[in-house]
Amino acid sequence: MDPIRSIHFAKDTTLALLLEAQARGWELNYIEPPDLFLRGPEPYAQTRRLRVYNDPQRWYEFGASAELALAELHVILMRQDPPFTMEYVYNTYLLEHAEARGVLIVNRPSSLRDTNEKLSILWFPQCIPPTLVARDMDRLRGFLAEHADVIVKPLDIMGGASVFRLRSDDPNINVVLESMTAYGTRFTMAQRYLPQIIDGDKRILLIDGEPFPYALARIPKPGETRANLAAGGTGVGVPLTERDRWICVQVGPTLKERGLLFVGLDVIGDHLTEINVTSPTCVRELDKLYGLNISARLMDAIAARVRTPSRSTASVR
Repeated sequence: MDPIRSIHFAKDTTLALLLEAQARGWELNYIEPPDLFLRGPEPYAQTRRLRVYNDPQRWYEFGASAELALAELHVILMRQDPPFTMEYVYNTYLLEHAEARGVLIVNRPSSLRDTNEKLSILWFPQCIPPTLVARDMDRLRGFLAEHADVIVKPLDIMGGASVFRLRSDDPNINVVLESMTAYGTRFTMAQRYLPQIIDGDKRILLIDGEPFPYALARIPKPGETRANLAAGGTGVGVPLTERDRWICVQVGPTLKERGLLFVGLDVIGDHLTEINVTSPTCVRELDKLYGLNISARLMDAIAARVRTPSRSTASVR
């Protein structure tokens, strides 16, 4: 995972997962990206034993540090946030060596590489708004002319960063497209603007292909297009609609088949807009709103898959 010292205590999903694993008596080993290494084909990490606390003043404590062969673990949670860089890709290659030795990786490393959180919605065209992925600025201008009001966003960043709304009369069209495409050298995504964003960008959590019955609708603050909590949005709990459940039926089996055990879908109105696989969030918010323990359901799914259920070793990376 990214440094635990810098997480947001009240909102961090990884902490919720750690607390549940620890409550089950599972041993926690903590790994940051620089701690991974290969010695020949054998994957290792410099790990630290970890204890976590549901305390906003002191939520973690490190124990002994040791060099550990990853094959000694039963499960590794890959909870590193984007941006999705080549260093992230290299991490997945290293984790595949652990997977080949029988370690369960959540989510599967090859699928983390292949399931771009923006592009993967295109596997399900029946669920999405009109969408264009291109780096040719004239083509993007044509899409804007066709739909008059669009969202333009990068393919490799999270939290609403570098997301723009463009209307056909916007004086900044050229500069936004130049910036987003790096003058036609970088792909970007454009989607028709969905006015239902005023009712929230819903985060639906899937575990093992099945959705929870409630979503967190992230409502944008006044004057803001982006609803992301990181961009100042407010989270409101809502039950899933029939359309939400239909979308989950469309995408859930494919994601499960690809080894994506824990996924967050983003839905605006009737449309799927993103599939979050790297570090899905909103567990703590939904737990608090509805008295749930979503982490327990994920740990149950993990426990059903580990190679030796009698052993109680886990790792978070």
